[in-house]
Amino acid sequence: DWIGRGSTGERFREADHPFADDLDLFGRGSAFELLSTARTRAGEDVLASWLLNPAPPDEIRARQGAVAELAPKIDLRESIAVLGDGLRVGVDAALLRAWATSPHRLGQPAVRLALLALSVVTGTLLAWWWFGPEPPIGVIRAAIILAGVEGLVALWYRRQVHHVVHAVDPASRDLELLAGVLRAIERERFTSARLTEFQDALGGHTRPASTEIAYLAQLVALLRSRQNVMFALPAALVMWTTQVSHAIEAWRRRVGPHVPDWLRVVGEFEALVALGTFASENPGYAMPELAPATDTARLSGTAIAHPLLPPTAIANDIAIGGGAPILYIVSGSNMSGKSTFLRAIGLNAVLAQMGAPVRARSFTLSPVVVGASIRIQDSLQDGRSRFFAEITRLKQIVDLANTHRHAALFLLDEILAGTNSHDRRHGAEALLVGLTNLGAIGLATTHDLALGEIADRMAPRAANVHFEDSFVNGALTFDYRLRDGVVRTSNALPLMRSIGLDV
Repeated sequence: DWIGRGSTGERFREADHPFADDLDLFGRGSAFELLSTARTRAGEDVLASWLLNPAPPDEIRARQGAVAELAPKIDLRESIAVLGDGLRVGVDAALLRAWATSPHRLGQPAVRLALLALSVVTGTLLAWWWFGPEPPIGVIRAAIILAGVEGLVALWYRRQVHHVVHAVDPASRDLELLAGVLRAIERERFTSARLTEFQDALGGHTRPASTEIAYLAQLVALLRSRQNVMFALPAALVMWTTQVSHAIEAWRRRVGPHVPDWLRVVGEFEALVALGTFASENPGYAMPELAPATDTARLSGTAIAHPLLPPTAIANDIAIGGGAPILYIVSGSNMSGKSTFLRAIGLNAVLAQMGAPVRARSFTLSPVVVGASIRIQDSLQDGRSRFFAEITRLKQIVDLANTHRHAALFLLDEILAGTNSHDRRHGAEALLVGLTNLGAIGLATTHDLALGEIADRMAPRAANVHFEDSFVNGALTFDYRLRDGVVRTSNALPLMRSIGLDV
């Protein structure tokens, strides 16, 4: 039911990322759409970054503590969810951050005071002339002279005011939404270290961060009021645009250096709220345990299932490394669940290393970098065949394993399927032996039963497992249960015949 209702995160897609497309991190029906409840772009940016980049163990534990505290805070999470009614997501954090920290143009206190005094005196004299009894000629002359002075001052600052107006307008959109998120953080009572750090980062100033952002929103609203036809003449007579521009620049001079920190807090807090919501909505999911790094990586779990599948998804157990085999050759017929099993392991590993719960009864892993070759495509524009695209990704995975020795998890679907059986066997064996010699752990699926011999030759460091199917009375069924050994059945010909192909 959630598919198509949230943000897909398409803008975070990275070309040639080692696992993002393979594990459905972004796009319709993706992990990002499942997780994201962010109301600001800053929150989306942080959540996407956490999906793409595993965190160190201490950071993971800090996030887990915050997620555990946020999960039962339904009122807090829902109050944030309804902020900015009508907006899908707001606050362009990059624009606001750049604007807040750019060089100042106006806003010096002495100039602001002089402009205010000039406007007050001029406005008073003009009001006396217009609304009061007939003033002395000296008052009329003074009013005209001062109005002329105002015009010259406005002309003098015209270029700087123009820059201020055109810079603040795109950067200041949805400020009430940002103020609302900051207010929610400031008012809530937290105990976890990460969440109290956020509150400390927002404190220590003359006024709360939410108050300062709300004040900026008021100044921007005052600036935009100059566009009201009924207010245009009075605004011109008191140098409204010039004065408000000075006030905005004074705010930026005083508060601007703190804005990047506030946006960081908002982004991380919203990402944690998203994970807290995910934990609350899936109470049966496990919070993963982090194992220390050793000579080989390790990952183990019971009742592991794919987080993007419905509740009826079949779960399986696996143990890789830590005394168990470090390589599994997964065989099975078409549609039996091989690729989905690889994606389930990979996506749960990603969730675990961003501080989220995983879809498993239990889940333990050491720090790992993930490399996957599951959804590989050719490219007419780049002149790449599918086989060339695959070996390019395999080289990327080998480089990851070389850079992160004893800390890589590889997931290879239909390894080297684009070449002949002789080259596939020799190439696959050389690749898998090389990866495991670097301390990497992983799984490789295949339709070529001869590749099962690789695991036999590498035993006990490697093992064969498989998924089965049954074809009875023209109906193809799967139980999606992982079993030991090499598969002994094939469904390609019966499946082709079942749809009317004469084979």
